Amino acid sequence: MTRVIIVRHGQSTYNTEKRIQGRTDVSRLTEKGSNDASRVGKALSNILFNAIYCSPLQRAKKTAEIIHSQLAEQSIVPQTSENLLEIDLPLWAEMLSADVKVKFADDYRLWQEHPDQLQMLVNDAGGTREHFPVLAVYAQARQFWQETLPRHSGETILIVGHNGINRALISTALGISPSRYHSIQQSNCGITVLNFAGGLGEPVQLESMNQTQHMGETLPTLRPGHQGIRLLLVRHGETEWNRQGKFQGQIDVPLNDNGRQQAAKAGEFLQNVAIDFAVSSSMLRPKETAEIILKQHPSVKLELQDGLREISHGLWEGKFESEIEQGFPGELERWRTKPAVVQMPEGENLQQVWERSVAAWESIVQAALANQSQTGLVVAHDATNKTLLCYLLGLSPENFWNFRQGNGAVSVIDYPLGLNGLPVLQAMNITTHLSGGVLDKTAAGAL
Repeated sequence: MTRVIIVRHGQSTYNTEKRIQGRTDVSRLTEKGSNDASRVGKALSNILFNAIYCSPLQRAKKTAEIIHSQLAEQSIVPQTSENLLEIDLPLWAEMLSADVKVKFADDYRLWQEHPDQLQMLVNDAGGTREHFPVLAVYAQARQFWQETLPRHSGETILIVGHNGINRALISTALGISPSRYHSIQQSNCGITVLNFAGGLGEPVQLESMNQTQHMGETLPTLRPGHQGIRLLLVRHGETEWNRQGKFQGQIDVPLNDNGRQQAAKAGEFLQNVAIDFAVSSSMLRPKETAEIILKQHPSVKLELQDGLREISHGLWEGKFESEIEQGFPGELERWRTKPAVVQMPEGENLQQVWERSVAAWESIVQAALANQSQTGLVVAHDATNKTLLCYLLGLSPENFWNFRQGNGAVSVIDYPLGLNGLPVLQAMNITTHLSGGVLDKTAAGAL
């Protein structure tokens, strides 16, 4: 496995001025940006990196240098890559975002709604050419992966880039369409972890995305102009069957002591977040997890939704992998490699889980908007959460294994424009409240 940790540069002067930076190299790190970069370095200091790559633009380069100064291993120095340059927005660069909205109103609306279709006419040495900024940065990201991953098989590398290129790197790794460019976010000094089985196009897992806890932020801040809702998607705490690696599915196994402790830690982690409503799968393990979290929010009533229940594994339930392999030869391997085509014997397939969990999710969003609620807690299961993440990012059930969901982990989904706009995955699989570190240390277990 090749582990890739991606960091966005620290806060810059243009960030504070709400100016579009693109490829301009005028903007510098603010004092907060430098301090946050130092915090990233401390958070990553116990990880041994084999290489560090950064954008040549000074805000990213300086962030990489500050992070490097905090690492235990000093012999690996940051090297710049042109393929980590920020998205190129030549007609807007250095302008205030507010002025772009007015001066380029139609283009800005297109940028928000269909970013992959935004086109700019650029004059350079070869004359006038058409430039599609989002498509270009996706091509650049793919080129970076194709050149870099073969060099670092089985190693751990650090990338320090920008909001746009980092989104493109994550999206090209997972197969997220350029039309969903705004569906994932990268905060200044946010940390993302990707695990590659091989090169681009081979299996890859998003272990976590946009962690900001090392900077003293519980969750990434809401974007300016946010007028919708925020949902906190949590996986239930550990059960004894999770610990043993036994498939549970819809068998109603309760939390074990460690699972209750994980739920309590998730509750402490979210204690200062204003939660307006809470929904859980109707099964014991998520219900108990939600109830423990809500001890910090005693006025919030818990609603149960059958549609959020775990996948029914049918005849696999209550069995270990070795027993499943014996009774259903080759099926576990198919489940691991082609999950969308597997029909659980006397159970469900992922399409059925998709239909009921997405229907439940959409009803939660609609009810929250109707009630003018702002933040909701949703507690469910590994397979349910992974299916919902595929749906939210415009992926299919085939991408099921691209996402990790640790017991007691928190993901953050915003609907900044309500149901009129696409959902935004702000952060995924936050487990710092459980392990104290950047990496997810929860046991993998069975579903």
